[in-house]
Amino acid sequence: MNDRYDAGDAGYGAGPYEVVGYDEYGQPVYRQVPAQQAPQAQHVAYDPYTQQQGYGYDPYATGQQQPAPSYGSGRQQPAYDPYGSQAPYDPYATGTQEATGYDPYGQAASSGQQPRVAGQTAYIPQQAGPPEDPRTSQDTDPEPGEPDYHTEQFAFVEEPDGDSEDVIDWLKFTENRTERREEARRRARSRIVALVVVLALVAVGGVGYLWFAGKLPGLSSSDGKAGTATPVAAQKRNVLVVHLHNTAKGGTSTALLVDNTTTKQGTTVLLPNSLALTDDDGSTTTLAKSVDDDGTSGTRDQLDTVLGTSIQGTWRLDTPYLQNLVELVGNIEIDTDTDVPDPDAKKKGASPLVHQGRDQTLSGKMAVAYATYRAAGESQNAQLERFGQVMQGVLRKLSSDPSSATTTVQTLAQILDPPLTDKDLGAFLAKLADLAKSGDYKTALLPVQADGTLSAQTSGSVVKDILGGTAKSPAAGSAVRVSVQNATGVKDDTEKARVVLLNGGFTFLEGGSAAGTEATSKVLYADPADKADAAEVAKTLGLPAGSVTKGGVSSGADVSVVLGRDYQPSSS
Repeated sequence: MNDRYDAGDAGYGAGPYEVVGYDEYGQPVYRQVPAQQAPQAQHVAYDPYTQQQGYGYDPYATGQQQPAPSYGSGRQQPAYDPYGSQAPYDPYATGTQEATGYDPYGQAASSGQQPRVAGQTAYIPQQAGPPEDPRTSQDTDPEPGEPDYHTEQFAFVEEPDGDSEDVIDWLKFTENRTERREEARRRARSRIVALVVVLALVAVGGVGYLWFAGKLPGLSSSDGKAGTATPVAAQKRNVLVVHLHNTAKGGTSTALLVDNTTTKQGTTVLLPNSLALTDDDGSTTTLAKSVDDDGTSGTRDQLDTVLGTSIQGTWRLDTPYLQNLVELVGNIEIDTDTDVPDPDAKKKGASPLVHQGRDQTLSGKMAVAYATYRAAGESQNAQLERFGQVMQGVLRKLSSDPSSATTTVQTLAQILDPPLTDKDLGAFLAKLADLAKSGDYKTALLPVQADGTLSAQTSGSVVKDILGGTAKSPAAGSAVRVSVQNATGVKDDTEKARVVLLNGGFTFLEGGSAAGTEATSKVLYADPADKADAAEVAKTLGLPAGSVTKGGVSSGADVSVVLGRDYQPSSS
């Protein structure tokens, strides 16, 4: 440690030097050995503004060192110590030393390369400062004329961090991925909720349909047939009333064409002319009289009231149009129940126009003759059933295509009653034609009591099950009920009298035929209150006023009529 060094050999000046320590770079620090032992060095107060030649740090220096000013102590001031306020500590010093300056950059005090002298440049180890940037650890002396400072001395100078953008991008990516996951969860929850709602609606709709169609376990239709919808009133039906007018012999025949879209069942409901209806003024009338007097709209409204149904339109079908319709579809095949004479035959005993039998092919003329035929002594119901057979035969031959069926209707060149149009009628008949071809079509007769009213026991199956309505016949006794017994010897006179009475607004009751004949006709009443009604019946039938007398009447009738040979049926 105290190796002596002859400065004369190195050129540092007179006197020997000895090593007193090593600086931070491992270079030896020397001090001159005085001739006499110097007194113990005294501590010198720290002057932060003192600059010593070659050791002080002057940020505004221009490269030339200035001598430090003297403060009268006769000694040099210590260099600026940025980390301490007391005399520096030299761990390598032995004995007393003078305070020396500290060069933070480890450079010699002068610009020349000289050994450091203990009295001037003794190494003073300092506390560890901030870690140095390896990029600036290699110090270089400033060029002449340049300031002697470095950027790393300023704490506010920040080097750009190359990883900062990566960190930001990663944060953004993490945030976006989190948002996407949350959005995916929300969408998944929305889909699950929507799926649950749809499944619930499907389940409710399926149960509702099964209930509506009567297919739920434990439920059955009113007639006991599977597949019939229940409740019956909730079924969807399209109903059209058709009136067949016999332009040659007079009289009408009425039927309802029903398309049950719920059960996929078509039906022709035959309505007897004796069906009692309520007129617009509240009085009681019959179906036959309503068709002749009130026309289409009035009769339709009255049928809706009595049957509790909803009829969408009226189709007036005169016999010439029926004949043309059968010819347009290419004739029909039906099972006939009787022989029908040719109405144009000039002599009796001619061959019948229509023969009784199965699968009889009928032309237009034959179909009209069969639909309007009523044998002597037959009720109108027999003729109605023949009319129903012809209508079902026409539907089986009609096209199931709505456009083709509409073309057939338009070819008839028939003027329809509003609001019914060619297109509506064609589409409606096409649906019924499809049902008739598939076997889902039937014909039913509406049971009507002798007084023209409907009975819940007899008509319930037709009114409720087929039409989905409720019978609301006029109150009993509101129409004069007339019982007719035929004593003329001509069977057809009963039917002619029936038509006349029905057209007159009376309720017709079938009294049968007498065992023999009577010369004169009689009009009888039991209650004096019915005398005026009896006189009106005689007038309607064209009988003399003297034929009205008090007597016994048939059960359920208000007035009884016995037709004698003097009865002259109306030609109309």
